[in-house]
Amino acid sequence: MAQTIGNPLSWIAQHLRQTTHHVSQSAAQIGSEDVEATPQVRALTYADLRDALKAGMEDFAACRSDALFLVVFYPLIGLALVAMSMSANMLQLVAPVILGFALIGPFAAVGLYEMSSRREAGFDASWSDALGVIRSPSFGAILMLGFYLAALFIGWLLAASMIYNITLGPGQPESMAALVTAALTTAEGWTMIVLGFAAGACFALAALAVSLVAFPLLLDRQAGLPVAVITSFRVLKASPAVVISWGALVGVSLLIGALPFLLGLILVVPVLGHATWHLYRRAVA
Repeated sequence: MAQTIGNPLSWIAQHLRQTTHHVSQSAAQIGSEDVEATPQVRALTYADLRDALKAGMEDFAACRSDALFLVVFYPLIGLALVAMSMSANMLQLVAPVILGFALIGPFAAVGLYEMSSRREAGFDASWSDALGVIRSPSFGAILMLGFYLAALFIGWLLAASMIYNITLGPGQPESMAALVTAALTTAEGWTMIVLGFAAGACFALAALAVSLVAFPLLLDRQAGLPVAVITSFRVLKASPAVVISWGALVGVSLLIGALPFLLGLILVVPVLGHATWHLYRRAVA
């Protein structure tokens, strides 16, 4: 039977109705009662981390071009933020911006979770499938959790600015070279580094505890946002050393990927995103 192209206006109207329906479902899903019992969690081992990373690399190898297309905006946003910091004479925020990317990484990788899910089910996965997350009934809950991570990112920048002001500030650094020299060669600079890493660790732990498996769980099951967050906390409680090791691995990987003008994130983020899905599969029964 010959296929015909429908009226573009009717096509738009159809998809608009679908999108409106999904938005209403998403709004209800955010605070809904549990559709199913709170998932049981398993204790993770370091072998699980290794296997999840291996599976993440396999997913990336199979979906390389689509995965790169999904995350290419990630370093571009980072470069724009760095450029804004430098042009606004806020050089002291350049390093916090780069380090803080680990806080919003789980939200940036939502499409990658969907791709890994489709591959796991035996389907071919592409970037268009990843954009199908927008039509998920849990999209509203995913956005709310994303806003939480964005708020953590902003809070981290404010904390980093305050730490700079009470150590090397409040005056602005003359140049990036002067800032680095002062940070590494003065007592105030080392105080700033120690306080900064301590504060950063607290923000990172807050993001990790809430979002470790929450995003994949929201995509995979009809669970409300409270259930997803509680499940992430329970995974952390069940395997604190392994989960913190995973968080440290993610942070170090993102930092290494950020060093060459954030371009390494185009490779690091997809692998970690796919691996997070497989870690979720091992952590949640």
